Amino acid sequence: MPIENQGDIDLCLFIEPYCEDYWMKPGEALTVRSEAEGIDVWFDTYISKGCVTVWLYEDGDPRKIVDDYTVIDAGGQRLDSGHQRPRGQRWSAAGPSID
Repeated sequence: MPIENQGDIDLCLFIEPYCEDYWMKPGEALTVRSEAEGIDVWFDTYISKGCVTVWLYEDGDPRKIVDDYTVIDAGGQRLDSGHQRPRGQRWSAAGPSID
């Protein structure tokens, strides 16, 4: 699932239920890719101010969370949670607090 920041501010890609965050600069693109084999992975996506939240489910069943995934940049490099996280970023129960 490719995600591109076409805006003019940093954009957070937030992967649930693990609260992993990956930050994109304007014009940057990341891809969320399932590493699970032999299953049909569905991506459930929610958009909020400055944030795209993604859940990965097996066969679209929210009781079957897929936890074997990778986030990669446009060059194919695997990224760790916290990629380009802004200094002093605040959090709430729903994810990053975007002002």
